[in-house]
Amino acid sequence: MSTDLDLDDPTTNPFDVAAAAAEYIAAKTGVPGHDVALVLGSGWGGAAELLGDVVAEIPTADIPGFVQPAVQGHRSTTRSIRVERPDGAVRYALVLGSRTHLYEGRGIRRVAHGVRTAAATGCDTVILTNGCGSVHIGWRPGQVVLLKDHINFTGQTPLEGAKFADMTDIYTPRLRDIARSVDPDLPEGVYAQFHGPQYETPAEVKMASLLGADLVGMSTAVEAVAARHCRMDVLGISLATNLAAGISANPLSHEEVLEAGRVSGPRISDLLARVVKQL
Repeated sequence: MSTDLDLDDPTTNPFDVAAAAAEYIAAKTGVPGHDVALVLGSGWGGAAELLGDVVAEIPTADIPGFVQPAVQGHRSTTRSIRVERPDGAVRYALVLGSRTHLYEGRGIRRVAHGVRTAAATGCDTVILTNGCGSVHIGWRPGQVVLLKDHINFTGQTPLEGAKFADMTDIYTPRLRDIARSVDPDLPEGVYAQFHGPQYETPAEVKMASLLGADLVGMSTAVEAVAARHCRMDVLGISLATNLAAGISANPLSHEEVLEAGRVSGPRISDLLARVVKQL
């Protein structure tokens, strides 16, 4: 397990740690550069099995700057996968294990480290997935939604200092068009990230809805900001795993999230794999 603590040192450049992680991945996989990265949230893990041939699999915590996953349902390995497009072209996907959430208390640099490492390996595209709560009564558990924008309720940013980055099209329209070419019925929505780990209160859900949010969760937005700052194209895809507090008549639980992911897993994994092969 990596004991690297440089990422926690405020005098260390986090991009240097990302570069070291990328070098480690290249050495261990034998793949000098990757093209697309995937962060697979609750319910999405099966997509990796459908992408293509696994070139290499690395314990994520062995990679500089990474730690073991703290959330049940998140894989603890990072994989390099050879993806063949319909036209015969070959691309390499980096499937990142061990997503770090803000609520784990490990600092926002750890949250952003995955996408920064992906950029350092050469990825120009990242796909961020999650399981989340739906604010719409019509978007029941199992509904897949493309993200068109987000609201960051965490009060934190991965950018340090005077690092200005345009967020107008943070979720790349071209990638959303590709996803809809695979499934024309995919709706679009706005995702609101809260800090967690507590689920949102009914009043917080109502506030998010009034401000334009369609979905609520505890990941993705901060990673998307870090990715856009790295000039990566971003595709965000959510799986509604439950109706949000105040919309649902039932208490919320992580078991409910996992169960919705298990039920929807084969269908959404197939969808995501088909999207990746079109990139």
